Amino acid sequence: MPKFVDYHADLKLPAEAIQMLREAAKSGTYDKFQSRQLEVFYNADGKVFCIVEAPNEEAVRQRHASLGVDCGDVHQVKSLL
Repeated sequence: MPKFVDYHADLKLPAEAIQMLREAAKSGTYDKFQSRQLEVFYNADGKVFCIVEAPNEEAVRQRHASLGVDCGDVHQVKSLL
């Protein structure tokens, strides 16, 4: 399945959200949009990169919208692994 990355320039994640994303990535389960969180890279300044496996860009956008988060630009990426 394709992988996508999106960037959030100012999304300060509370500890509860980080834990929820960590659990979602570890579980490997797919949501109702047939997408799953693979990884999240973040810092205290609110710079966040999401790596999501999904059938298409729209599924990534729907996933974010369901969480109340705008995902801005979405880019399909390839992995070395």
